[in-house]
Amino acid sequence: MESRQYETEQGSVRYWTDRNAGSNASWLIFLPGLTADHTLFDSQMRHFCGKANCLTWDAPAHGLSRPYPLCFTLDDYARILHGILEREGITRPVLVGQSLGGYVSQAFMDLFPGETRGFISINSAPLKRRYYPSWEVAFLHHTKAMYLSIPWKLLLAWGSIGVARTPQGRANMRQIMESFEKREYCELAAHGYEMLANAIEADRPYQVDCPALLLCGEHDQAGDTRKFNRKWTEGDDLPLIWVPGAGHNSNIDNPDFVNTQIESFLEKL
Repeated sequence: MESRQYETEQGSVRYWTDRNAGSNASWLIFLPGLTADHTLFDSQMRHFCGKANCLTWDAPAHGLSRPYPLCFTLDDYARILHGILEREGITRPVLVGQSLGGYVSQAFMDLFPGETRGFISINSAPLKRRYYPSWEVAFLHHTKAMYLSIPWKLLLAWGSIGVARTPQGRANMRQIMESFEKREYCELAAHGYEMLANAIEADRPYQVDCPALLLCGEHDQAGDTRKFNRKWTEGDDLPLIWVPGAGHNSNIDNPDFVNTQIESFLEKL
């Protein structure tokens, strides 16, 4: 992989590209979830080397894209991603977003209609306002105190166990979390939930305007992700596949299954 930096007015954003599949191959854009970094998609980047061109990033304020002030919105993420793709000459990509990465993908499609060739949601949820009760959106605005009240050692344990079912999935999340100081982690998580709430409250169409696939770990315990995926597949008529034995970070819990589903999706395109 080639490591690159994209400069914004607020700071530098680190991303990685792999062009080994050649100029005619599809582009897969792997977008990690909240607080996670590019290592979440290591298994996918390895598997698709030579089969598809790939890009992944550390979103602003994540991983090596730090320090970065917590003043961005979901739309800002989408615009920064769009700028990176333009810089790299990438058109009509397939967006593969895990959790927050799925929200970034939906904001991207809303801001830049017709520019996405395909969308794969991994343990994410819809942004459309109609799917959310008002109390749940309101709660997303007030999570910082809850995070700060939890002792850091306990938060490290809960954070890694809560998102993954396998030793490799839990070790990955633990390593990512340990790269933060407690307050930095809590403030980033709280800001992520608040920008999600703001995006939902904007009540925009967030139309998925390309072929799409929903993947969700059958044991996902992160909030109501499974419930939202059931609503999403029914409400928007999008195919949903449950990932066996996987939690919220299903692409690292069961990478072989997820990679096979991505391959199948690309073949249909």
